[in-house]
Amino acid sequence: MNQKVIVAMSGGVDSSVAALLLKEQGYACIGVTMKLFENADVGADKNRPCCSLDDAEDARSVAGSLGMPFYIFDFTEDFRQQVIGRFVTSYANGVTPNPCIDCNRYIKYERLFERMESMDFDYVATGHYARISRDENSGRFLLHRAEDKNKDQSYVLYTLTQHQLAHTLFPNGTLPKSEIRRIAEAHGFVNAAKKDSQDICFVRDGDYAAFIEQYTGKQSPAGNFIDAEGSIIGKHDGILHYTIGQRKGLGGTWGAPVYVTEIRPETNEVVLGKDENLFKTVLTASDINLISVTDLRKSMRVTAKIRYNHMAAPAVARQLGKDRIEVVFDEPQRAITKGQAVVLYEEDVVVGGGSIE
Repeated sequence: MNQKVIVAMSGGVDSSVAALLLKEQGYACIGVTMKLFENADVGADKNRPCCSLDDAEDARSVAGSLGMPFYIFDFTEDFRQQVIGRFVTSYANGVTPNPCIDCNRYIKYERLFERMESMDFDYVATGHYARISRDENSGRFLLHRAEDKNKDQSYVLYTLTQHQLAHTLFPNGTLPKSEIRRIAEAHGFVNAAKKDSQDICFVRDGDYAAFIEQYTGKQSPAGNFIDAEGSIIGKHDGILHYTIGQRKGLGGTWGAPVYVTEIRPETNEVVLGKDENLFKTVLTASDINLISVTDLRKSMRVTAKIRYNHMAAPAVARQLGKDRIEVVFDEPQRAITKGQAVVLYEEDVVVGGGSIE
């Protein structure tokens, strides 16, 4: 086999084993670490478990042990604009984004694909837990959930196009995480026991508001908490500090549990209400990408996820226009949040998804 693969190597165990598996399958591989930011530029500790100099060295070590050439591609400017920029703008407008989806869409599967094509390579491979097949009847490439449902990452990959799916490899998609670690240990990889990265890579300690204020040099202005009727019931510390469904960190003594039910950036108000106010049955989404079908003009029974860790729930989806869909759930869903993705499934196949309006 002479097909050539760019393996995106983060320095973690998943991408390292992906490289090994591809080498064993006979692909001609090079390892690539994408430089996305300087830790000091985003106020991150140099010892963070993701995207550090040590990560690049771990990736280089594994690539060397596999006899693979290794390169670092500098995408810092693209990442600043397409991922950090979108993240900051979204929160400033009362929207809760998913930067991992933007990173996959605009960096891994756009900029890295450009490099793949300019270097005359055949595939890009990552350590994501997902699977790809081709439907013989329709000719369309399909994105499937991983065999290991506890590690499945298909939700953050719903933006993949047919062209990208045709030139993407997910070697880990059929294996459980325990087997990935066993393989890494058996081959003596330096990162075999390395912890998985949990938080957004460029946000220190998960404090989104502090990151945005440090990054922009601007303080989020305080404003009013209001109830559903519009009455002022308290003061908030700035809308950057809140997201839909939040209960902790609201301050004050409310007499009963209250939750963030709405964020109004135009008036700098945060609406508080009861838990029951968080449940809704219908959502719309825009900026859609469909994978298993060409359109949803005809209503389709699906299961739909409204967050990465959300259990997919039964629903009916239909297309409202060229770039919008409506999803009607069988049962009300809690804390449907603007800016998060809704991803539609038919059994284990990703139908498509979009950004919740």
